[in-house]
Amino acid sequence: MARRSTFRTMLRRAMAPAALLIVGAFFGGYAIMGPNGALAYGDIKRQLAKRQAEYAMLDKQRAELKNRVDLLDPRHADPDMVDELVRKKLNVVNPDEVVVEGAK
Repeated sequence: MARRSTFRTMLRRAMAPAALLIVGAFFGGYAIMGPNGALAYGDIKRQLAKRQAEYAMLDKQRAELKNRVDLLDPRHADPDMVDELVRKKLNVVNPDEVVVEGAK
């Protein structure tokens, strides 16, 4: 009987360290293999480079749109821009005219 109780005592004493070891292994594995882990670092860098390129393109488009808005400011509108938009929207172009639009 004494042998059985020592085994149970040893088993009870080993439970806490074993549980801590399992939890530590889980979090360690997650830190290495998880979506934000060490192995995902290369993929994260590629996604960052892609998003920075998209941001640069959108920033350029925003600057172009801001320029068009500035050209249409009612206080000092650019006559060529106003003429282009009016002709385009109202479809009032003479047969002998050619409307050249800006780059989009």
